[in-house]
Amino acid sequence: MKFPKLRVFLSKIEYNVRKLQGICGREKIEIVGVTKGCSAITEVAKIMVKNGIKILGDSRVENIKRLRKNKIAAEYMLLRIPMLSELQGVIDYCDISLNSEIETILALEEISKKSNKIHKIIVMFDLGDLREGFLLEDIDGISRNMYNLKKIKIIGVGTNLGCYGGVLYTPEKMGKLIDIRRQLESRLNQEITIISGGSTASLSLIEKNAMPQEINQLRIGEAILLGQDVTGNRKIPYLLKDTFILQAEIIEKKSKGTVPQGIIGRDAFGNIPQFIDKGVRERSILAIGKQDCQIDNLEPLDKRVKILGASSDHLIVDTEDTRKNYRLGGFIEFQMGYSALLSLTTSRYVNIETVD
Repeated sequence: MKFPKLRVFLSKIEYNVRKLQGICGREKIEIVGVTKGCSAITEVAKIMVKNGIKILGDSRVENIKRLRKNKIAAEYMLLRIPMLSELQGVIDYCDISLNSEIETILALEEISKKSNKIHKIIVMFDLGDLREGFLLEDIDGISRNMYNLKKIKIIGVGTNLGCYGGVLYTPEKMGKLIDIRRQLESRLNQEITIISGGSTASLSLIEKNAMPQEINQLRIGEAILLGQDVTGNRKIPYLLKDTFILQAEIIEKKSKGTVPQGIIGRDAFGNIPQFIDKGVRERSILAIGKQDCQIDNLEPLDKRVKILGASSDHLIVDTEDTRKNYRLGGFIEFQMGYSALLSLTTSRYVNIETVD
């Protein structure tokens, strides 16, 4: 048994997919299954496709290439704005990409011509979160530049909120995106079929019956993978959360004081630590650290275990109050948020085990 281990419960992820497919399907909204949050674990992608998701989205061409090599039959959407240095790979492996730079779109056109391929794009607009997207005043200029594209097919408009600026999705924001679609259709003299209205954070609009009917696509990862909405600061009540469980091995178990002795400088990451004197307490050290995981995004399944801190390779927890008899060589289990899942699945030191 190799630790640290991340256990992936496929049947629970499948439950979330089915639940969301039902909710979004009733609103005639297509789900793009976003795999980037778990670094595109093949078995997770298969579960999405098995349950009716036709488009898989990821931010890394490398992940999309790997999923294609594993013969997962889907369309593939590149979620991160393409780098100029990777455009051949975008054309070779991605059916759709999100774009917010005219220079990049025109370069994709030229590579598509040479490759004799049609590449589809969703034109992204910044509606206030200050991450990717054209500004509203750019519509005239980008329309002129995109009017005569031959190999690039403009299939949609989209936006992203929450991920950088924390801006929430509202009916008003969605209304602006709908209006952008109308303006772009008029200027390009062509139909634009997709309005990609955001991510997991958009689900609350559906729940409140506040999603405009013109919105017909959502890019959903976090809700499928973890049953959470970090932007909305909530655990989604109708979805399962115990989909991924981390097991970390105990490599030291001792009773020690709670305040270091000596002159205090900075820790290994340049921070000045603060301590509260709670006397002598039982502490366990686990073989995982900041190199593998965003530690402050972990939550022990045993609520009596408290995370004290971590270095690059060691996680220190207080086990004084637990009723379980944790032993050297045993393990402690954790649930996690999105950022911890992302880092754990990216680390080559974490073993991933799928469970049906």
